[in-house]
Order: sequence, then C-alpha cells, then structure tokens
Amino acid sequence: MSRAIKLTTEDRKLDHIKITLERQVESKTTTLLDDIFIEHISLPEIDFDKIDTTTEFLGKRINAPLMITGMTGGHPKTAEINRDLAIVAEKYGIALGLGSQRAAIEDKELEWTFRIARDNAPTIPLVANIGGPQLVKGYGIREIIRAIEMIDADGIAIHLNPLQEAFQPEGDRDYSGLISKIVEIIDRSPVPVIIKETGSGLSPRIVSILYDLGINHFDVSGLGGTNWGKVEVLRAEHRGIKGFKGKLDGYGDHWGNPTAFSVISSRIVAPYSTIISSGGIRTGLDIVKSIVIGGDLGGFALPALRVLMKGGISGLEEFIEDIIYQVKVGLFLTGSSNVKQLRCKRFAILNRRLLSMLSLAGFDIQEYNRVKCYNNLKVPEGWMR
Repeated sequence: MSRAIKLTTEDRKLDHIKITLERQVESKTTTLLDDIFIEHISLPEIDFDKIDTTTEFLGKRINAPLMITGMTGGHPKTAEINRDLAIVAEKYGIALGLGSQRAAIEDKELEWTFRIARDNAPTIPLVANIGGPQLVKGYGIREIIRAIEMIDADGIAIHLNPLQEAFQPEGDRDYSGLISKIVEIIDRSPVPVIIKETGSGLSPRIVSILYDLGINHFDVSGLGGTNWGKVEVLRAEHRGIKGFKGKLDGYGDHWGNPTAFSVISSRIVAPYSTIISSGGIRTGLDIVKSIVIGGDLGGFALPALRVLMKGGISGLEEFIEDIIYQVKVGLFLTGSSNVKQLRCKRFAILNRRLLSMLSLAGFDIQEYNRVKCYNNLKVPEGWMR
C-alpha cells in the first residue's frame, strides 16, 4: 500500500471533518437498538412537567443523560466547531467530549483549538482524549496530564480504534503492551479514565479485563454509526493515495459489536461502571432504549456536527432541544419520574437477533430479564476471565 504522501496529524483532522460531512460514512449494519421494545404505559401516573431528566456524570450534575462525544480539534479551522459545540452543551447542561488531542501534544500552538471548549463551557463535564496507540509509541502520564490540563477536563478518554488504524495510510497498528500502559495511566491519572471505542463496539471480553484492572467508565461506540475505516479509505482516495481501494470490503458495514449488544454485555460484565451508549445514536428514543438496557447516558458525534455545519448554533440548539424532549417523553410513556427509575425499574423486550447474540455469547438471558436493576446482574461463571 502506497504511503508516499506525508500528511501531518493536523492535516488528517481537517480531512476527517470534510469527509464525514460530505460522504456516506455510516455503517449499513443496524445498532440492534431496533431489536429492543419497551412496554408502553398507558396510565403513567406521573406529571410530565415534574419529570426529572438530570443525572450525574464525572461528579457533575447534567440536565439530561446526553453527551456530544469527541470528534474534532487540532486544526485552526476546527476551533470554531469546538467553540460552538461547547456553547450549546453549556447552554443545555450536557456533557461534551473532544477529539484526539494528539495534534496539540505534538504542536503546542494548537492547544487553543481545544482549550476554546472550556473557555465557552465553564461548568459542564468535559472529556479529554488521547489515542491508545500513542501510549504504545511512548505517550505516558506526562502527555495524559497535559491533555487534561489543556481543557481542565473532568475525565480523559483513551480511544481504541484498531479498525481505523488498519485502513489509515499513516495508521499506528502496534497495539502490543497497551493494557499495561493503560494500567499505568489508571494509577496516576488525576481524573477518571474512560475507555472509548470508535465505531466498532467494545466487547465484553475487553470490558471485563479492564473493569477488573480498575476502569469503571466505558464508551461503547458500537457498530451501526460512523465507520472510521470508511472515512480513512475515502480520505486516501481524496488524497490520491493508492492501494486502499477494495481493501475495506465487508469491514465498512459488517465488522464490530452492535451498540445494543455492547451496552448489555458491558453492563453484565462491569455491573458498577458508567456506560455511555454511542454508535448510531440518532434520537431521544435511542437514548431511552440505551438506558433501559443498562446504559447511563447516550452519546453521538456525527449528527451534531452535521446539524451544526448546516444550521449553525441555532440549528444545533433546536436539535438538542428535540433530543432532550424525546428523552422526557420516553420517561413519561414508561411511567418513570427520573432517569434512575427508567434504568432500574423498566423492562426491555429483546428481539430474536439480539437474544441470539447474547445467548451464543454465554449470557443467562433469564437472569437478565428477571433482574430489575442492571447493577445486580451477575457475570456468568468463568466468563472470559
């Protein structure tokens, strides 16, 4: 595969924005959230106007179980995006994650493209972001702390993106020894560490291992949303880099753990963790379903970016208002006065595809259906330990 064209991290970040806005980069495979049905309560016995949509995340209270997840930064032209996302997230009191801060670690002059988020969002939870492969290549606690301090972050995501790296012309494909690097970070990070996938879904095997090592925050980023393998192949085409066309076949639409499977299995193997359901989340109903099956909040990136670039801040404000209203309607139609009730006291009916995946993976479905609060679920004996 040809890699003759040398591009900086800064160049790649701008390419990513351009391609995700202009091309079809989403997986054709379902998140399996459409395999989840929630009992409709015709007599909810609650006052809609008194429903509490607030929840806690990273030690802060947010107004809805919603997070705009990391997508951009590291180029002067992306600073406005981070600013506008922060303005809207602050206005509605929701969490915000930033994209990989590698570019600013490499070039201090780019730090402002990330810091602008905290400047415009002084109170909400902000999540810093560093790629797992960078830890293998030499990043350590110094870079982690620098990323955190850059935006006064409340947590830091270590993102795992092996599929993206496999199809990126400049990809970092060495993941060897990464678990031990993550352990070093856990012990020394001043803020919680979040393990984040990037569109292929965290597996219960990996969540179980990392949970046992002390990680208790996970962003599943499941199959069904943006596929970064597609983005990279399209970027190679855009840049005239030969040798990648045709190599993505199959992986662009069908490789990974669907979001619903990833949320449920992660809750089972990491019962007391915080789980962000992301990957193909597009509506408030998706978030409601995610919470009922064991998630703590829902996250999305691409929809927010596309709405912002098309309709500006006002367009994104309207979009977020709609999402929050849809979440509130979900609580109302399940008779849930608050988010905790939705997660711990409401049941989901799982369709055959999702049930089959969970059963074949060795999970006790009957136990899953019996337990009202997912924190009480037991890990199947001997499950991938």
